[in-house]
Amino acid sequence: MEFLINPKLEEYLENLSIEEGPIVLEMEKYAKEKDFPIIGREGGRLLYLLTRLKNPHLVVEIGSGFGYSAYWFAKGLKNGKVVLIDYQKKNINLAKEFFSKADLLDKAEFRVGDAIEIGQEYKNIDILFLDLEKAKYMKAIKTLEKNLSPDGIVIADNILFQGKVLFEPENKKAKILNQFNKYMFENYFSVILPIRDGILVGIRR
Repeated sequence: MEFLINPKLEEYLENLSIEEGPIVLEMEKYAKEKDFPIIGREGGRLLYLLTRLKNPHLVVEIGSGFGYSAYWFAKGLKNGKVVLIDYQKKNINLAKEFFSKADLLDKAEFRVGDAIEIGQEYKNIDILFLDLEKAKYMKAIKTLEKNLSPDGIVIADNILFQGKVLFEPENKKAKILNQFNKYMFENYFSVILPIRDGILVGIRR
């Protein structure tokens, strides 16, 4: 499946968003070497902008990996915190290392286990970020939306699934993502941005 954006255009956009912070560069190098999927530079900058605009007290990530997305949230936070949740302890331990290097430990809480279950412990979530297994997106929003603050924001990554939501709609994961997208547009005021693999941003209607 081809990329949603012409690779040359994607390279152009990435070159515009020069990030001189050594931690970001180190995290991106790690992701490339390990073939670890991340939201990417443009996606990260979007998270940072939304965080600065929203000024959230609580950001909860459902599926944090080694902390790349959470880094951008933490960087944009003023007085709040971001909760990183991942089922692999090695990912969370690596996230702690990166956050320590970036001097951001005071803005983060690290949890290991089932992200949807753990996420239910948090109330008045200002930003809920979904980046878990695609098959669990519907379960995640149905379970956790009651924990959103009244004007909470939902952000979901990989929402276009390399275009399979359109070109391979019978794919099992694509079906679930299409259900999720439909739900988010019917019950939230949402937009999908064609950044990398698609990022959805929605607020309650």
